[in-house]
Amino acid sequence: MQAFYLYKKKQILPYIINLFKMRKIFISVFFISVLSVAYTNDKPAKNLFNQKGKEIKYSKMISELQSADIVFFGESHNDPISHWMQYEITKDLYEIVKNNLIIGAEMFESDNQLILNEYLDSAFGDKKFEADARLWPNYQTDYKPVLKFALENKLRYIATNIPRRYASMIYKKGFEAIIELSDEAKKYISPDLEHLYNSDVECYKSMSNIEGMDEHQTDNLAKSQASKDATMAHFILKNWSKGKLFLHFNGSYHSDNFEGIVWWIKKLNPDLKIITLSTVYQKNIDKLDDENLDKANYIIAVPENMTQTNN
Repeated sequence: MQAFYLYKKKQILPYIINLFKMRKIFISVFFISVLSVAYTNDKPAKNLFNQKGKEIKYSKMISELQSADIVFFGESHNDPISHWMQYEITKDLYEIVKNNLIIGAEMFESDNQLILNEYLDSAFGDKKFEADARLWPNYQTDYKPVLKFALENKLRYIATNIPRRYASMIYKKGFEAIIELSDEAKKYISPDLEHLYNSDVECYKSMSNIEGMDEHQTDNLAKSQASKDATMAHFILKNWSKGKLFLHFNGSYHSDNFEGIVWWIKKLNPDLKIITLSTVYQKNIDKLDDENLDKANYIIAVPENMTQTNN
């Protein structure tokens, strides 16, 4: 009997010791997990809010974006968080709507559509495209990833912006500059610009208060800004059709407060479902600052000390 007891003791003791060790491991893993989550949440790179300042989940936003006709992503041009989010949203919307997704961007000018189409048709590679297209300085890091995604998945990518030379002419001479252009040149500018322009729209009206500029200069500055908004709206509508989702990338000023491009779209086709995103900088991103409420349907708050990409 004593021999049997000693045998069982030898079997049970290792079992008890193993249980104790497993308990210690579980406790250690638990505390490491808690500390890891606490550290992750202690310095978030961004927070996502709705227009009323309620923090929301990314998945909930994607669920609504897929139902839109046009989505405007208002970026800060040098912000890496904006560009990462653009890629993620493009990828996730593509998973849902597939080839019904159309991409467009302020960063490509309308007279570059041919070379853009040729590149997307694989007529030539990156080196030739990048040498011939008028690309922004931060193209490689910030805009190339989404364009490459379009190339790999055979998606349309639309160059929406007015050629900068024409926007510059309007800044110098006002709408009179358009009269000097050829019919060929006018194809790259919104045909609605002159007769629909309204200087009382706040995003244009606010330019009249720029210090150091006289009334003539601020008037032409607003018209030049409108030439970009109107032209982007024109080429978005020209390439959108029912059942498609147009995802457009632009500086946030072009779509903030549902003005800019959004104002032009609504003038031309008020029945479309439009959803906007905006990128804002804040010292503290735990809560949306009052000045950023209602700026867009969704607001990405980024720490104001976020590192910047080159532009």
